[in-house]
Amino acid sequence: MTQGDEIEDSAAPLIEHLAELRTRLIHSVVYFIIGMVICFTVATPIFNFLTAPLCQVLGERGQDCDLIFISPQEGFFVAIKVSLLGGLMLSFPFIANQMWRFVAPGLYKSEKGAFLPFLVASPFMFILGASFAFYVVTPLAYDFFLGFQQFGAEGEAVVDEDVVQGLSVVFQGSAQEYLNLTIKFIVAFGLCFQLPVLLTLMGKAGLVSAEGLGGVRKYAVVAILVLAALVTPPDVITQVILFVVVYGLYEVSIFLVRRVEKKREKDLRAQGLWFEDDEEAEDLADDDPLKSEFDEQDEDDQGKADRT
Repeated sequence: MTQGDEIEDSAAPLIEHLAELRTRLIHSVVYFIIGMVICFTVATPIFNFLTAPLCQVLGERGQDCDLIFISPQEGFFVAIKVSLLGGLMLSFPFIANQMWRFVAPGLYKSEKGAFLPFLVASPFMFILGASFAFYVVTPLAYDFFLGFQQFGAEGEAVVDEDVVQGLSVVFQGSAQEYLNLTIKFIVAFGLCFQLPVLLTLMGKAGLVSAEGLGGVRKYAVVAILVLAALVTPPDVITQVILFVVVYGLYEVSIFLVRRVEKKREKDLRAQGLWFEDDEEAEDLADDDPLKSEFDEQDEDDQGKADRT
């Protein structure tokens, strides 16, 4: 067999994997497009559902829930953005299935059992974070923002005596701007709720430890504060909520990683492969009769060499 044949044979599995990856990606894109088309046909009801937090806050203030288009094409782009978000969420189970079918053949049975729960937990945690943002954080944020309105003499309230009584500064929101802000909340909290899944998976792989995560807790606090300032609007309430939630998830991650470590220790102890420290491992190695026999043989050979 020539060197060229060896190179061709070694490259064949790579070509097969790339072809399989291409097939899975094509299927994923098709699923996403189908989900996007379905959501585009019902974009208006989805958008009306997404306006619920705003309408709730405006209703409590006695105002009508009205949004406007500030450009002719804004309505089309609003429908596209709703379709993108809805299509991604609708097609994610099918895309995750394609990912699993690509990765699973290369995993052992034990690895499949370890990885599959995280694949299921990831979308669940994203939906949990998105729901928390939509039903808890978003109404609080809009209540804070709309608190800066001014009502004139015919309105329900006058915020300052120095304000001209006939002046009204009220909310007339752009549909696209409202959608952008709401999606930002949903995606930010959905991704932040992935923290326990990510850190637990890294802990199972041995990349992080509970002791290590606890040791960098003060740096994590600073990082979470920066994250809260970047992904939320300049609103102290939502920033504090995001910080508290993400820091709580960080502590939950430490707890989960510690449980993973205890389970690993229990399994290793059952197999007789767990050592408390390096000295115990060395002592056990010294007691190994095979090692002692080899050491004696090395000493005899060394003695013969010295006499020679």
